[in-house]
Amino acid sequence: MLRILESQAPAKQTATDTINTLSSRLSSATLLEDRRAAILGLRSFAKLYPASVASGALRDLIAGLRRDGEDPDTLKAVLETLLMLFDPDAKSPEASEDIPLWLADEFTQRQDNVTALLDLLDTGEFYLRLYSLQILSQICAARSQRTQEAIFSAPLGVSRITSVLDDRREAVRNEALLLLVALTPTSAELQKVVAFENAFDRVFAMIDAEAGLTHGTTIVQDCLSLLGNLLKLNPSNQAYFREIGCVGKVARLLAQVIQEEESPDGVPEWTRTQRDVNLWGLLTVLQLFLVRGSQSTGLSQDAFWKSGVLKRVLQIAFHETFGSNVRARALDTCAGIIRGNSDLQEQFGDLAVPAVRQVQQTTNGRATPKANSAKSGASTPANVEMSNVIESLLELTLESTATPFFDVRLAACNCVKAFFEGHNGIRGHVLRRAIEGHRMGDDAVPNILTVLLEPPNTRANQDPYQQWMAAVLLIHLLVENPENKSTALKVSDREAEASSEDEYEAVTFVQSITSNVVAGVQHPEDERALMGYLMLLSTWLFEDPNAVNDLLDEGSNLQGLISAVKVASPTMPLVAGLCTFLLGIIYEFSTRDSPIPRATLHSVLQKGLTREVYVDRLTRLHRDPGFEASVIMNGVQKGVSRELVDSLRAQIEEQKALLESSENEFATLRQQLEQESLEHRRTKESTAAELNRIKHINQSLQNNHEEETQAMQQEFARQQSVLSNMHGTTLTQMKKEHSTALEDLHRKHKAEKDYLEQRRTALEREVARQREGIVKQQAEIEKAASHARHIQNEQQAEIESLHKNLKTIEEQLSKTRKEHDSALRSARTEVGDQLRDAEARATEAEKKLNDAQSTLESSQNEIRELKNQLADAETRASSIEATLNPLQANFAKTKSEKDELHTRLQTMNSDVEKLKAENTNLQSQLSSTTKELEAAKSAAKTASNQATEPDIDPRELEELRAAAAKQKDVQTELDDLLVVFADLEAKRAADKKRLKDLGEEVSEDEEDEAGDVDEDGEEDEENID
Repeated sequence: MLRILESQAPAKQTATDTINTLSSRLSSATLLEDRRAAILGLRSFAKLYPASVASGALRDLIAGLRRDGEDPDTLKAVLETLLMLFDPDAKSPEASEDIPLWLADEFTQRQDNVTALLDLLDTGEFYLRLYSLQILSQICAARSQRTQEAIFSAPLGVSRITSVLDDRREAVRNEALLLLVALTPTSAELQKVVAFENAFDRVFAMIDAEAGLTHGTTIVQDCLSLLGNLLKLNPSNQAYFREIGCVGKVARLLAQVIQEEESPDGVPEWTRTQRDVNLWGLLTVLQLFLVRGSQSTGLSQDAFWKSGVLKRVLQIAFHETFGSNVRARALDTCAGIIRGNSDLQEQFGDLAVPAVRQVQQTTNGRATPKANSAKSGASTPANVEMSNVIESLLELTLESTATPFFDVRLAACNCVKAFFEGHNGIRGHVLRRAIEGHRMGDDAVPNILTVLLEPPNTRANQDPYQQWMAAVLLIHLLVENPENKSTALKVSDREAEASSEDEYEAVTFVQSITSNVVAGVQHPEDERALMGYLMLLSTWLFEDPNAVNDLLDEGSNLQGLISAVKVASPTMPLVAGLCTFLLGIIYEFSTRDSPIPRATLHSVLQKGLTREVYVDRLTRLHRDPGFEASVIMNGVQKGVSRELVDSLRAQIEEQKALLESSENEFATLRQQLEQESLEHRRTKESTAAELNRIKHINQSLQNNHEEETQAMQQEFARQQSVLSNMHGTTLTQMKKEHSTALEDLHRKHKAEKDYLEQRRTALEREVARQREGIVKQQAEIEKAASHARHIQNEQQAEIESLHKNLKTIEEQLSKTRKEHDSALRSARTEVGDQLRDAEARATEAEKKLNDAQSTLESSQNEIRELKNQLADAETRASSIEATLNPLQANFAKTKSEKDELHTRLQTMNSDVEKLKAENTNLQSQLSSTTKELEAAKSAAKTASNQATEPDIDPRELEELRAAAAKQKDVQTELDDLLVVFADLEAKRAADKKRLKDLGEEVSEDEEDEAGDVDEDGEEDEENID
């Protein structure tokens, strides 16, 4: 059973078929939802099948950027799919390096494609901006030149990308920054456009947002890369950078770095590495302004000096907590700022910097002082010793330090060279200062001449760079300066002894250096120190016969150099070559008046070296890879070294061997291909024979099939004829029956239609009449409701008036009590005088008591009548409230107010009961007063009790009677409203009955509603009772 189901199941669809189907749906769909569904399907295949998706749907996906630009969800799906195509899965069988090139070509072939991506930058959607920038970066990585041209040609293309730098979302902003870094390395036009789009201010704002150079991440590094691209070999951008005040911002960043480093908290160790990278990048940007030979270099040098950049860079260079690469770059920057600028060179020599201290060890390229070393992050002590910048540079150059600080020493050496480069006055001053220090022997820092004249066997250190750098500095002091050369010739190593008329003859500077070379070769010394000596002698003796004659004055020097050529040849080929080169200079610039005449010198060289040896040493020197000097321009090494040539030759040999092996493999494969071709030909012939046999069988089967088909067609025609006759007979009979039934139905339908039309007309007239009656009833009900609301308001006002009257009565009672109390006090004081009138006053009190009692009884009768009237009013109000459903809520409120009035009346009843109690008390007091007239004290007490009796004000009784009269008027109006409601209810019942007689249905809800109203009314009456 399972096999049958499997055989009937549809064939499984492959990924390629699915991609083709989705691509076809995307290209042909007209609805946005269908296109979006197709794009989402393609997105699921883009990582694993990038080639299939790109070949089938790439153009439609790109077209979707313009067609579906108003739907963010669809655009997001399109951009995600394109990004997956640019970066497919590494394990994908279709992954290839050619796919990004293919995609980039498709985008850059039409300007509209790149413009569509740039248009997405105008939207505020996060993913649309981010993905479009990432796609542009991928295109630029694959086809940078075309991408730059397309973006430059697009309307506001560069402006749109640059404006994204202001986006507060870091992911979008950083992606725009990376795109600008990729776009601007080579195109000068793009560099200018980006710069004038306020890119410099935006970049510095981003650096500030990232917490500056010290705490900034790789984003700061990317910002500096963008600055470097915009400023490199672009004088207009450099001028704009200076004009808008960005040099001051650079000085502020450098000052911030120094301030944070010298703060009490210091800088965390884990931030130093990135800090040094950022600082190195900023210093590299500064060096882009200091290109030799540029017309704007002088302006940049002056701007850096005036803004304080040079001083900040010097502080960094002499700050031991920065890495050696940063310090070296800072010294190179200082050299570039002052090089060739005589004014700045003179002012630079007057600056002061922290004194250089000996370095004992290094940690990650950072110095650790020998003594008094502060902890990492500690601030610079306030009592730090300051020294002249040139002395500090010389000390840094010539003092022996650890190997990792060689870059710092070399940069310091270059800075010293830049100090006197092109300024003969400073060169002469430095040389004279060095000669004076050498003669005095009291220099605090190493002296150039002293270092060079020191014999190899007396040196206290094994630092070969000390002699080499001293020789380099002296070379730049002497080159193309005959005056300085003549001054240096007067220096002697034995001048002190000669001045004291010693028997020894003074040894000149040139002779001492030559002796050091000879001694260094005979007693093996570091090759680098010897090369420094030989470089100095070669430069000094070139075109200077006086120096040549000075060297030849000591005849042993010539033989020593010839011996050095022979001794140093196997171990130090460079030294041997330079010695040979120096001998050639000596011979070239010697004369017949030299201490060793030219002819004699020729014969000595011919015997000592021979021509073949001389040429061989110079040839080796020329070909020696170690002698090659790399030409570095703008931080980029130019030219091809011999090491590179040798490596390329070795690679060529390897490629030749691979080519031979490939040819052998190709021959083997060709043989296999020929053999497979023969087998394929045989298979093809056998397949053709089999195909002919199958065709013959198929032809015979086809003939038999045609005969069977003709027979079946004849049988089918016969059966069709019989069925057609039967169908015609049955159809005729059914038509007759149908026409008869149809006529009967028409007659019945016409009769029913006439009856219903008459019925409908009668009902319409009746309904119209009922509607008029209902409208009138509604008007009457609304009128009655408004009248009831008016009555309710009047009742409320009357109740409030009653409340005020009761309050007034209470206040009068209280006032009366107070007056009686005061009378009692006066009676007590005059007890002696009132004893005679006690009996008369008791009689009068009894009369007043009788009057008060009668008045109280009449008040009780009037209150009882008011209560009865109020109860009747409440009963009638409840019935009206039950009858009128729309006014039920208002009457409920009236009922609650009446209940409140009823409560107040109960309070008045309680007050009346209190008055009865007081009356009883007064009667008892009167009887006791009659019995105790004889006693003065008991008579006074009786008089005081009589004085406290409450009096009922007749005005209060009049107000209660007026209120009762108003209540009667209200009850009359309620009775009239009840009569109106009864009439309306009767009309409503008659209308319902009439509608029922006409056949109309009356909803049960209306009847139940009427019943509920009646029941509510009855319940209200019961509650009132």
